[in-house]
Amino acid sequence: MTSEKIRSITSVFLAIGVLAFSVMFLAFPKKEFSENENRYLKALPELTWEHIVDGSYMEDLNGYLCDHFPFRDFFMGCKSRVEILSGRQEINQVFIAEDGYLIDAYQVPEHTEDTITILKNFADSMESAGVEMRLMLVPTSVYVYQEKLPDYAMTPDQMETARAIYEGSGIPMIDVSEALIAHKEDELPLYYHTDHHWTTYGAYIAYQEYCNEMGWEPVPLDAWDAETVTESFCGTTYSRVNDYSYPGDAITIYSHPQDQLTVTYEDTGEVTDTLYNLAYLEQKDMYSLFLNNLHPVITISNENALTDRELVLIKDSYANSFVPFLAHHYSRIYVLDTRYYKLGPSTFLKEHPSATEVLILYNMFTLDTDAGIRGIF
Repeated sequence: MTSEKIRSITSVFLAIGVLAFSVMFLAFPKKEFSENENRYLKALPELTWEHIVDGSYMEDLNGYLCDHFPFRDFFMGCKSRVEILSGRQEINQVFIAEDGYLIDAYQVPEHTEDTITILKNFADSMESAGVEMRLMLVPTSVYVYQEKLPDYAMTPDQMETARAIYEGSGIPMIDVSEALIAHKEDELPLYYHTDHHWTTYGAYIAYQEYCNEMGWEPVPLDAWDAETVTESFCGTTYSRVNDYSYPGDAITIYSHPQDQLTVTYEDTGEVTDTLYNLAYLEQKDMYSLFLNNLHPVITISNENALTDRELVLIKDSYANSFVPFLAHHYSRIYVLDTRYYKLGPSTFLKEHPSATEVLILYNMFTLDTDAGIRGIF
């Protein structure tokens, strides 16, 4: 076969391929949201003269074409798998770590001084009100599982930043980092393999430290009712790596048989007797089963709590799997997500004088960029 004939045949196959993918692109339905990537996909941009002149139309159109390319998830998965097999150990700022862990890289934080100022100002305003405050800054898997990272991985010391915030804010700290490191070889994992959150077992280890700080006896783990509700949880790091060969994680939920809970979601008015919404197991974002995803204010009452104390919890999503353990000890917990609660914790505390304790709980990965920090005043 002559080279000219080979080129002709190749051109025909390429033309057929381009035509086929063009037809599929037009025929296939367009999704608004990618569950695998956990993000909204680009919409078809509006064609206007201004957008053509400034170049944004072609840029947005290119993004739209890329986001809706036929079999996009399959090709992205193949690309990531080939990169990993070829030895690449970081994709989209996620380390391909040992033992099947996908671990978020940690960057030098840029807003530490701002965070210190916000927390110190809030603490100072609460001092005269007699509110008892505590701060828990939780390290992520990149700190606790350092030995699993690739050899070349360089990552800033999360707890050096945490110590600066503890000291600068003046809020009494609950440092759980040493406890987590002490338990990193336990049979149960402290962090999910495919997500940036700690597991419920990791949250339990932190709960033990919280009890020690409060002078309480932690309830042994075997005294809680444990239920593994899924073994196919694929979280945020899985979505960013796009290697769909990774097996899912197990999610285990805990409840205490003596607790009698009333959980009120103030924004929707929904009232339930559980801290979990298992309907999220039918979705990609399974972690949202804890505390029913995002709400500005959640009120949790426990008629059989070990104390009559009331707590205001200012938090990010790490706290969602920590709350079930706290709820056994407090007659009432007010959970504030200050990304959505716009009046500020100070106003809330003035309106709820029986709540005399505050716990601020954030993880170190999102602390620097979490909009909720700016809502603490």
